[in-house]
Amino acid sequence: MTIIPIILSGGAGTRLWPLSWGDHPKQFLPLVTERTMIQETLLRLKGLNISSPIISCGESHRFMVAQQIGEILPEVVTDDIIKPTILLEPMAKNTAPAIAAACCAAMKQDKDAIVVVLPSDHVIADVPAFQKAVLTAATNAEQGYLVTFGIIPTFPATGYGYVKAAGSETNGAFTLEKFVEKPCLEKAEEYLASGEYAWNSGMFVFKASTFIEELKIHNPEMATLSVESFEKATIDTDFVRLNKDSFAQIKGDSIDYAVMEKTKKGKIVKLNAGWDDLGSWSALYDISNKDSNMNVLKGDDIIALDTTSSYIRGGKRTIATIGLDNIVIVDSDDSLLVAAKGKIQDVKKIAEEIKKRE
Repeated sequence: MTIIPIILSGGAGTRLWPLSWGDHPKQFLPLVTERTMIQETLLRLKGLNISSPIISCGESHRFMVAQQIGEILPEVVTDDIIKPTILLEPMAKNTAPAIAAACCAAMKQDKDAIVVVLPSDHVIADVPAFQKAVLTAATNAEQGYLVTFGIIPTFPATGYGYVKAAGSETNGAFTLEKFVEKPCLEKAEEYLASGEYAWNSGMFVFKASTFIEELKIHNPEMATLSVESFEKATIDTDFVRLNKDSFAQIKGDSIDYAVMEKTKKGKIVKLNAGWDDLGSWSALYDISNKDSNMNVLKGDDIIALDTTSSYIRGGKRTIATIGLDNIVIVDSDDSLLVAAKGKIQDVKKIAEEIKKRE
């Protein structure tokens, strides 16, 4: 079985400001390992039988995608002929149109292509468990199902959407009953206690043709325009430029709303592999190794005196702290973030304010 990766790389990652910003969003940064997040996304498929990956991104990120994927592709595939397909989205239209156009590219490789759709900014600690889940999902996809991964929750998270599984497990998968939005704490506690709900991972496996067929049923206009944007695409050296006129007419929507919430072919494969969508600096703190004071210190010139439970990421300058607790400090070339860890979700508001001023 050959699997074609579709990697979505159109996000801005503003909750990780000041490092993730503008032309350098988080997927192109080495935040967890020495590899960037988009590189780690592809590398965790190493060992599976994958074909030429398809990366969907915006115009301004095309050269970073080409460079970073090109650097690690030889580690993932053994065929020297395989090159990535880099689709350029003329503008942001959310995930469903991007995935639809990428599915067209996959079917050009193989009309029966099975694709694994992966955001480029996730962390997965247990790669073998993830790969096993991908193969289970692919087996179900061969039978015509649209499979999503439900992350087995470890606490009552209010920052994630949820998916509800129904029925008994068959071929490693459950029936997808419904999606639910980010809940209040009381609801999240109910979901956790029930054992029927999982976090919505935003990762999917299906036949490219099945997805296009379901999109035609549930959102025919989007399907027509997405396919048209690929069929009228132009080749620009190493890039495939989706047709701007067709793509601009699409009413953007997520894959969840456009297809997965409406299809009768949905399945859930539950995943327990140390997953995180790395949506904030506190999330990065949670997955990082701590010192004896429960601090995470990233950088060569940091002095943390009487400082506990904090995340400090240095740049070129010396950072010195005294008597702080539960603080996030991130230094970049032109900006400095200092925030209480409990308020770190509001960093996105800073990015929005900066955008207004510019």
